[in-house]
Amino acid sequence: MEQKNNTENIEQLESDQQLDRVMLARRQKITDILKLDVNPYPYNYSRTHTVEAVLVEFEALQDEKTEISLAGRIMSIRVMGKAAFAHIQDETARFQLYVKKNQIAEKDWNLFKLLDIGDVIGAVGTLFITRTEEKTLNLEKLDLLSKNLRPLPSVKEKEGEVWNKWSDKEERYRHRAVDLIVNRESFYTFQTRSKIIWEIRKFFEEMNFLEVETPVLQPLYGGAAARPFKTFYNALDQQFYLRIADELYLKRLIAGGMPRVFEIAKDFRNEGTDRFHSPEFTMLECYAAYEDYTFCMDLLEQLIPRLARDISDALKVEWEGSSIDLTPPFGRVTMSELAQDHCGIDIVNRDRDELAKELVAIGLEIDPKWGVGKLIDELFSDRIEPLLIDPTFVLDYPIELSPLAKKHRDNPHLVERFELFIGGFEMANSFSELNDPIDQRARFEEQVRLIESGDDEAHPIDENYLQTLELGMPPTAGLGVGVDRLVMLLTGTASIRDVILFPALRTKSED
Repeated sequence: MEQKNNTENIEQLESDQQLDRVMLARRQKITDILKLDVNPYPYNYSRTHTVEAVLVEFEALQDEKTEISLAGRIMSIRVMGKAAFAHIQDETARFQLYVKKNQIAEKDWNLFKLLDIGDVIGAVGTLFITRTEEKTLNLEKLDLLSKNLRPLPSVKEKEGEVWNKWSDKEERYRHRAVDLIVNRESFYTFQTRSKIIWEIRKFFEEMNFLEVETPVLQPLYGGAAARPFKTFYNALDQQFYLRIADELYLKRLIAGGMPRVFEIAKDFRNEGTDRFHSPEFTMLECYAAYEDYTFCMDLLEQLIPRLARDISDALKVEWEGSSIDLTPPFGRVTMSELAQDHCGIDIVNRDRDELAKELVAIGLEIDPKWGVGKLIDELFSDRIEPLLIDPTFVLDYPIELSPLAKKHRDNPHLVERFELFIGGFEMANSFSELNDPIDQRARFEEQVRLIESGDDEAHPIDENYLQTLELGMPPTAGLGVGVDRLVMLLTGTASIRDVILFPALRTKSED
């Protein structure tokens, strides 16, 4: 093992030394560029087209011999004596340039010889098609827009096939700018993410929801079962928390007379990371007065198919070997039915110790501090969630799991809650919101007992929120949707880190 580590250290040292030599050579090129009276970092550049626009309008632009200007990063250079080919890449696509010494100014030819892969350039010329039938810009004028000093990872591509790909996931997360340049699927994933969020906003505005903003820093965390991040507010001389959910603030607005509100916001939960969880994540939350949780099912059966059509013009998505049909209506089944069918366990109105014994008997490891709600949650997440591939609303949860949901109108041991599962993971969570302040206080007090017994994810009492309920909050439907997970599903992405531009990572050791 020591020999292997020494070999890796030597290889890393040699790689670093090679990088230093390349970077020094490129710094020297800046000196040579300045001698040509060229600014390697100019202030602006006017382009007439994106590459995508050129491809769409190519025949007309070629026939009219229109002079166009493109801007992008050099991704390949092939020099053949007094002529060369290069490819530049902008935010839309790649395009080939043809450069010939006797067709451009001497200064531009000398500048071209000092260019490297990774440089950002402006290119002016007219269009033609090469003998190999590739659409190409015949370069007439060249501008350097930004000189690359740190070389890009080696990535080779021919006829659509890519090899030597920069595939170290952690390095891609740490250096997202490089990832976006050399891995175009990452670039398009984040373009799609932006479009999804824009379409979500459009959908809710059409449904007469008002977009609002609530505090990120809160004097008391709430709205979910989670461990918060703590901070200190110096101006107020008080401990504050990064929000774990937007819920309690949004419901204050419902009580204040705003009938429909939504927010797309960053939430923070001080817990572990895996392919479906990130401590910093994006949530959509919406609340509608005078509605119940069935209203939110209808919302999702409209929203998710609409997003799928907008992104891919289809209602089927491929997810880890499964073809998932997002055509409504989605499946509907109660949590208690699933627990009975798959595990043979009754989860309604159970004694804590008896339920714990049944979970141990089927092979689950449990924590002695867990209450009934946590035991049920562990059973469900371990044994049932992975089976829910097709879109499925799981309905009517035991009351111990949901301190903010209204009791079920037909069974006081349940609450009117659903979660939507697609692809084996939770996509959305919804309640008929609890608006009885007396019942809510009793639920909070039960949560405090769980905190005192060691449950650090239980919900504290929020007196300000209780006072709001005492004013009178109308019947309300609430919905939360994990935006990151929704993007994962619609883009076929396997990890939440691949849809978050800058996921949190442990600081890299300098050793």
